[in-house]
Amino acid sequence: MNDDVRNIVLGLIATGLSGGLGWFSRTYLWRRTLRRKQSFLGLPAGSDCLFVVNRQMGGKESSVHRNDAFALLEISALIKDCGANVQIVGHDEARQGFGDRAEFCVGGPTSNARTVAHLASMLPGVRVNLDSEQHADRGAIEVGEEKYRWAKGREEYVLLARIAAGESGRPVFLLSGQTAVSNQAAARYLARHHDGLARKYRTRSFCLVLKVVNSQAYGADVTELVADVTAAARTPAAAAA
Repeated sequence: MNDDVRNIVLGLIATGLSGGLGWFSRTYLWRRTLRRKQSFLGLPAGSDCLFVVNRQMGGKESSVHRNDAFALLEISALIKDCGANVQIVGHDEARQGFGDRAEFCVGGPTSNARTVAHLASMLPGVRVNLDSEQHADRGAIEVGEEKYRWAKGREEYVLLARIAAGESGRPVFLLSGQTAVSNQAAARYLARHHDGLARKYRTRSFCLVLKVVNSQAYGADVTELVADVTAAARTPAAAAA
């Protein structure tokens, strides 16, 4: 074998090894990212999860606001990526516990009875003003000493919480907003930032306050992280006082 042939053979071997290592590295990183996503969301491949939808305010009992339907689409993409299956139920039909399967509960306490139960039992430090009359605090979310007031079309707040159900239980994701747009914004934030959230919190519980800025102009696209209120949200209001 002359030098030219040997160089060609060595070049082909090096190219094959390089391509194989590159493929292996990409596959390893993709699988590791997928496992982290599945662990964070509580969605191993082939598992079942629950999506609890709220009702549209002012509409029929079974009607769903368009933006809440968009929130379902945002989260459905995550569920599909994990290879899990989803069951969609109305907020007044979800009469079951939590922990056996992952749950995504969308809507504030004015439109979702399941949210009322989750806030009372798992986030007792959260208070939501449910008055129907117009005033400055209508719809305000209060956590600890902080109050997040709703300014229609300008500032809308939403709680995005991951509530762990013990070491072996599947989590509940709660998206409790002041408006349907803010619910969608929380779903979009979760879809876009799940990897960073998984790196920071792993499988622990958290409760975040997000703000939707100028929804009249930008819809659910411009969302800011305001605060991590996990400790205050999990401390009963009476104890905090």
